[in-house]
Amino acid sequence: MYELINVDKRFPGVHALKAVDFKVNRGEIVGLVGENGAGKSTLMKVIYGSYQPDGGDITIDGTKVRFQNPRQAMDHGIGMVFQEQSLITNLTVMENIFLGFEQQFVSFGVINWRKMADAARAQLAKVKLDIDPSTKTSQLSFAQRQLVELAKVLTLEERIDGDLVILLDEPTSVLASEEVELLFQIVRDLTSRASFIFVSHRMEEVLELSDRIYVMKDGEVVDVVEHDKADKESIQHKMVGREVDKEYYREQKQKPYDGDRVLLSVDGLGFAGRFADVSFDLHAGEVLCLVGTEGSGREAILRTVFGIDRPDTGSVTVKDQKITRFSAQNGVTMGIGYLPRERKVEGIVAGMNVYENMTLSQMGNYASAGILRIGEERALAEDQVARLSIKTPDIFKDCGGLSGGNQQKVVLAKWRSGGSEILLMDHPTRGLDIGAKEDVYDMIREMSDEGVGIILVADTLEEAIGLSHNIIVLKDGEVQKRFTGAPGSKPSLYDLVHHMI
Repeated sequence: MYELINVDKRFPGVHALKAVDFKVNRGEIVGLVGENGAGKSTLMKVIYGSYQPDGGDITIDGTKVRFQNPRQAMDHGIGMVFQEQSLITNLTVMENIFLGFEQQFVSFGVINWRKMADAARAQLAKVKLDIDPSTKTSQLSFAQRQLVELAKVLTLEERIDGDLVILLDEPTSVLASEEVELLFQIVRDLTSRASFIFVSHRMEEVLELSDRIYVMKDGEVVDVVEHDKADKESIQHKMVGREVDKEYYREQKQKPYDGDRVLLSVDGLGFAGRFADVSFDLHAGEVLCLVGTEGSGREAILRTVFGIDRPDTGSVTVKDQKITRFSAQNGVTMGIGYLPRERKVEGIVAGMNVYENMTLSQMGNYASAGILRIGEERALAEDQVARLSIKTPDIFKDCGGLSGGNQQKVVLAKWRSGGSEILLMDHPTRGLDIGAKEDVYDMIREMSDEGVGIILVADTLEEAIGLSHNIIVLKDGEVQKRFTGAPGSKPSLYDLVHHMI
């Protein structure tokens, strides 16, 4: 049994964990839920040895332990499958599985690759993944890489005497439903040799998979719920400290957009292998959703409109000015903002603080004769932090250290404060808890009221239906159907799925 007793953790200005009690029994799957900033990530890092607690005890089978780093945690059977994935994509599968532990395959200074490949196949068999161990990791799908991550963690079995505790950090965030079910079956099968801690913002999945669920809020465990007594609404209430708004997607706040004012026109746009002959207009105040399965062209259209990719055919016109040079810099100049799916990679700059991230795309507005007016930058950031309820000890906090929801709010603040009239949003609520999602929905409605045109690739079909004025359904890179989405006359899930697949 792995147990934390009265564990405390502080950072400057933040009491991240407050007398937390937490335990995982042998062969158990324990769910961990809470809003962004509730303390989940800090707790996981304490368990994994990335952080050392300021108070309290950690025990394994009743014996006190103290990890100074993740390597020591791994030596005690603690492994982690990361949300952002830790694999090195230009290495082979077997090199990733045994990264840092290659010495077991070395003879006279030379690696025996055949022996490593055989050992990798044994690990891959544990997660039912039948691939060539010499395959470059970059060639795998996200779901396959996730299973390689799990196989890598399971190599601990051969290196320790005790039981394994495996931390699953948002492992399903970008998986399709059939891939999620496969992962869950593998996890259930592995409980004979390991215990699991499962962190997810998808409440239905936590309820389905977990034997017990820990609910955290503001650094504290506010409840522990057994599987057979778990109720989605009551858990959500404990997470946010209030009843969840039944008018979840703010449909009653949806106002008509300005049909006479076109902000952006896409005409016959095409990108070989991704999408073809896509046309639409985006009006002031309109929320236009692009829906489709993975690979339908949704995300590629956003990246092309912003200027990251250059189209092969067609045109993009912003307020009567045709774009002739496709680049992200030009997109920003034209008044287009972009919230990427991978906010940690493309949305923020980790290592830069909150106020620097907010003003990064508009430095020219805060410079005179090449000298930054830092006071104005900071004043803007203070205002945005207050307006968007961004949880940060101060505006000097490294943006990479914020929770996912608060990072997303910083990205939104960057474009809102910069005056972008067109905003492209790629899965803006992915990985966010229910409270942070509601905040984003409120911001979408507010920006729409202010006349901002929004093109949205939503995280779920329900989200797309709830938020949109209009919906375009894509399949294999082509437009299949268009729907209007006025309150009271929105399309059904079936209407969309019928044209998606």
